Parts: sequence; structure tokens; C-alpha cells
Amino acid sequence: MTRIVLVGSLLWLLALVATLVVPGWHTGDRSWWPWTCVAGLTLGLLGWAYLRRGRGNAEQA
Repeated sequence: MTRIVLVGSLLWLLALVATLVVPGWHTGDRSWWPWTCVAGLTLGLLGWAYLRRGRGNAEQA
């Protein structure tokens, strides 16, 4: 499960980089796109840390 969360976080990071590199993707009506990527990355890293601490694992259920 930690690998899945980490891969998802890396995909959000790639989306953030792509959004910042292409000017048309973060200007005008799309100015919220980078913040969506930041939120996805932040939540993914929080979830990864949560799982790494041993909580949320199905093995212990």
C-alpha cells in the first residue's frame, strides 16, 4: 500500500512540474491547477507517512 501511495504522490509531483513548465496551464481560468497538484502531493505524502508509521495497515485488522 505504501508503494501505491508513493507512486501516486510522484505522479502529483510530475503533474505539478508539468503545470508550472507550461505557462498556459497555470494562467487565466486555470490558475488553480498548480494548487490542486500541491494539495494532491501534500495529502499523498501525509498518507505515506501515516502508513509508514504502521497505522492503516490491513495486516493488523
